[in-house]
Amino acid sequence: MWINNQSFLDDFILLGFSDRPWLETPLFIIFLVAYIFSLFGNISIILVSRLDPQLDSPMYFFVSNLSLLDLCYTTSTIPQMLVNLWGPEKTISYGGCIAQLYIFLALGSTECILLAIMAFDRYAAICKPLHYPIIMNQRRCTHMAAGTWISGFANSLVQSTLTVVAPRCGQRVVDHFFCEVPALLKLACTDTSVNDAELNVLGALLLLVPLTLILGTYVFIAQAVMKIRSAESRWNAFNTCASHLLVVSMFYFTAISMYVQPPSSYSRDRGKIMALFYGIVTPTLNPFIYTLRNKDVKAALRRALTKEFWVKKRGSLEKKNLRSKNGCI
Repeated sequence: MWINNQSFLDDFILLGFSDRPWLETPLFIIFLVAYIFSLFGNISIILVSRLDPQLDSPMYFFVSNLSLLDLCYTTSTIPQMLVNLWGPEKTISYGGCIAQLYIFLALGSTECILLAIMAFDRYAAICKPLHYPIIMNQRRCTHMAAGTWISGFANSLVQSTLTVVAPRCGQRVVDHFFCEVPALLKLACTDTSVNDAELNVLGALLLLVPLTLILGTYVFIAQAVMKIRSAESRWNAFNTCASHLLVVSMFYFTAISMYVQPPSSYSRDRGKIMALFYGIVTPTLNPFIYTLRNKDVKAALRRALTKEFWVKKRGSLEKKNLRSKNGCI
C-alpha cells in the first residue's frame, strides 16, 4: 500500500485545459484528427522518398529525416494528451514525464539544426549547381544527418538535466498539457536564475544561430535567383525554397518566443498556445506543405498509388537479390 501511495506521489498532474472543461471534448477530436493526419502525411513522405528512385536526392533525404522527426515529435506528446483529455485522470508518471521532456527537447533541438542543413542544401543546389553532387554526396549527407540527431539528443541531455535537478519541494502540479522546460521550472521552490541563464544560452545557440545561418543563406539564394534570366527557372527555384521558408517561419518564431526568454517570465496561456503551434500544428502541416507545393512529391505519390509502380519495385528487388546471390557463389 505504501509503495502505491509513494508511486502516486511521484506522479505529475498535468492541468492542461482542465480549467476550461468545455474545451476538452472538442480538443480531443481536433488532436486525434491532427495526429492521424500527421501519421499519414509523414509516413507517406518517408515511404515515397525511400521507394521512388526519382526522389533519390539529398533534398528528399533530408525531407524524409524531417518527416521521421515530426512523426516522433507528435507521438511523444499527443497520445498522452488524448488520454488526459478523454478521462478524469490528468496524471503522468515521474519517469514518463522525464522521458517526454527529454525526447521532446531532443527532437526539437534536432529540427533546429536539420532546418539549417536543409537551407544549406538549397544554397548548394541553386548557387553551386555544378559542384552540388560533390558538395552533397551521399556520404556527407549521411554524416550531416547523423550529426544533427546526435547534437539534438546531446543538447536535450544537458537541458533536461538542468530542469530536473531543480528542487520542487513536493510540487507536482504542472500547468501545461505535457512536460516542458518552462512549465517544470515554474515548480522550482528555489532561485532558478542560474538555470534560466544556462537554458537561455543553450536556447540561443540552438535557435538563433541556425536561424541566422538560414536567413544569411537565403540572402545568397535570392541574389543567385535574381540573376537567372528564365522566368520559369526563377519560379522553380523560388517554389523549391518557399516550402522550406514556410516551415522555418512556423517552427522558429514560435519556439523562440518560448525558449529565448527567462523561464521565470513564462506565461501559461501563451506557453500553451505556442507549444500547440511548434509541437502539434507545425509537425502535422509540414508533410502537406512539402506535398502541396512540390510537383515531384505529388507525382511520386500518384505513381505510388499505381500497380505498375509496385510491380517495377518488386522486379528491381528481385534483380538485386539475384545479383547478391550470384556474387556469393
